[in-house]
Amino acid sequence: MTAYAIARLHRVTPHADVAEYIERIQGTFEPYGGRFLVHGRQHEVVEGDWPGNVVMIAFPGIAEARAWWNSPAYREIAPLRTRHSEADIVLVEGVPEDYDPRGTARAVRDALPSGEAATG
Repeated sequence: MTAYAIARLHRVTPHADVAEYIERIQGTFEPYGGRFLVHGRQHEVVEGDWPGNVVMIAFPGIAEARAWWNSPAYREIAPLRTRHSEADIVLVEGVPEDYDPRGTARAVRDALPSGEAATG
């Protein structure tokens, strides 16, 4: 099942290290089947507060995403970014193609205290 590395980068200070990181990152995730979905694009905040830049990388599965994150190649270049920015980064598994959110809604209802499960 597809998995994603999602990053919100903020307080990025322009620096030659950041440029080098950008030049080298793709080579670190390609061996794990990773590919950019979002990179270097403006985003539109439609609710809440989300300053910074969004990056999304897709992987064939969560194992590949974790292997990339922990790989020597990525660990080597990570300081080029972390010295000049702050980030919130998550690895998350996607849903299957036949995912139906009603199953999640049922689980939420089942977890409610008795009497609160009714809608209305």
